[in-house]
Amino acid sequence: MSTPAIPEGFKQQTIGGEFIVANGPLYERFDAGVYRLGFRVEARHCNTMGICHGGMMATFCDMLLPITAFYATPALHGRFLPTVSLQIDYLAPAPKGAWVEGQAQVLRTTRSLVFAQGLVTADGQTVARVSGVFKIGTARPDEADTAG
Repeated sequence: MSTPAIPEGFKQQTIGGEFIVANGPLYERFDAGVYRLGFRVEARHCNTMGICHGGMMATFCDMLLPITAFYATPALHGRFLPTVSLQIDYLAPAPKGAWVEGQAQVLRTTRSLVFAQGLVTADGQTVARVSGVFKIGTARPDEADTAG
């Protein structure tokens, strides 16, 4: 059985280092001022019930929010945004083969923190609601890995 295609306009993203290389791939699309992050649920992302493991969904959400902040707030470009707090409400399962996609928004940025929230869908059905707080870290020497 072949894996369904990645939706048109998405390209593989490179932020997140070796952890995301091992657990991804994640794909991104930025157009009309909206950043979207997504991935296709593979067997290795699933629990014994054949649905996306909560840990994989948490990893995805932990990338969605700071990368969105990175794109939405020019002052954050090149900064490391480690997670201070991450709250996820799992609303429905994301089955193997589903296209998982998230959109988020920055609610507030202070001198040292970013507050953000987002929604995640699987094949168009809302599966998670997420909010988080991220520390505005130091500038990274390697801008290929700037989100936490």
